[in-house]
Amino acid sequence: MGSNAPDPLSQVEFSNVVGGRPRGAAESHRVVDPRTEADLWEAPTASARDLDDAVEAGRAAFRTWGRSTPAERAAVLNAVAGVLYDNEDLLAGILMRETGKSRIMAQMEVKRAAFHYEYVLAFPTVQLEDEIQYEDDDLQIVGTHEPYGVIGAISPWNFPLILSSVKVASALATGNCVIIKPSPFTPSASWRSPVLPAGVFQALNGGADVGERLTRHPGVAHISFTGTIAVGQRIMAACAGTLKKVILELAGNDAAVVTDDVDLGVVVPKVALGCLLHAGQMCVASKRVYVHASRYDDFLARFRAHLAETYAATYDDADAPSVFGPLSNRPNFERCRGFVEDCRDKGYEVITVGEEQEGKKGFWIPPTIVANPPEDSLVVREEQFGPVVPIMKWEDEEDVIARANLDNAGLGASVWCRDAVRARKLARQLETGTVFINQPPQPHHAGYFAGQKLSGVGGELGKQGLLSYCQTKSLHIAKR
Repeated sequence: MGSNAPDPLSQVEFSNVVGGRPRGAAESHRVVDPRTEADLWEAPTASARDLDDAVEAGRAAFRTWGRSTPAERAAVLNAVAGVLYDNEDLLAGILMRETGKSRIMAQMEVKRAAFHYEYVLAFPTVQLEDEIQYEDDDLQIVGTHEPYGVIGAISPWNFPLILSSVKVASALATGNCVIIKPSPFTPSASWRSPVLPAGVFQALNGGADVGERLTRHPGVAHISFTGTIAVGQRIMAACAGTLKKVILELAGNDAAVVTDDVDLGVVVPKVALGCLLHAGQMCVASKRVYVHASRYDDFLARFRAHLAETYAATYDDADAPSVFGPLSNRPNFERCRGFVEDCRDKGYEVITVGEEQEGKKGFWIPPTIVANPPEDSLVVREEQFGPVVPIMKWEDEEDVIARANLDNAGLGASVWCRDAVRARKLARQLETGTVFINQPPQPHHAGYFAGQKLSGVGGELGKQGLLSYCQTKSLHIAKR
């Protein structure tokens, strides 16, 4: 695009959506471009009245939408996917500005978001079928799955369109209405869809106060949240007052275990992708890498060289075909930089790959390796959520499993091992909801995705994920 070409985003107005109509607000905040720290557009902040009106509209719409036929819901979901595909350039442009992603990453996110709507269409009749739970000569027990009503969906800033679409598609496919509250850092990509009936989908922007009101509102039946452990704990406490059902997908600090039999030429680039996709700002990114001592030096040298070739930061070109970029907001930037400073203060070996951020605008941290820090170090015990990768040695399998199984994290992990039997044995001992074997961590639409321990309650994706958006009713039917 030439320097004098008009910005297609300059004419787009962002608003909350209540009852099928855009709604402004008395208060707003400016969204910031993570690449440049330049102010972007105004994002209106929803009020308590906006939330009340949205809940009322959602409950009214549910009386019809909750009884809609599978064919009717399928047509709407298919239309939503079409809107996302038709507006790929616009939505990708918004994502690039708000998250700092490259164009190729933003386009991938739009396509993946659209695919989630298409995927739920693949389920029979876009609804979970009745199941015979028990039957004999006298009795048949049928399990049927019914929507909750109005679902509050609170989505994060790292993949705002994908992680909103997972929740919205699941809620709508199962007959619920949904109010999405995106992150105030990235509110604009999910603000409306013109093909959805009024009240079935609504969007309210705001910070923690809006989220808390949503979780406490008596007219909201269910909350689905993706974010930090601390916020998830507060949401669960808030939901207890009205006994809301919850899905909480929380922090990971995922471990990658590399055994002594791997082909490093194949494995190193894949482990690096698992660590540094979107600059490590992915819930299941590998945040700790454990390499067998016999391969450690070779792995470290190859990993460093691969980062220099592939992940050195490109500050000025969002069109470069890179999966790396800046941190998406200042709080995460400052937090991640604190990990690096702590490592240097403690005297750990810190290897910076690429250009430092000094003197440049934007929330940039170059790919950074911390070589063999102690197990009780901050960079190992806590999730960095950025491009800072501690790489440690191990020799004994029981020891590395114990080190990988942190008490405060259990979202995902990965195992890199040529021996398939050994790989599965290691995977089964890792205390996480998902283990990726010989592949970079990336949730799959057909696989249930949930955390263990402090990494979550309930889950998303797959058939079991759709069940999380339904309440099961048992019908006991006398046969004679």
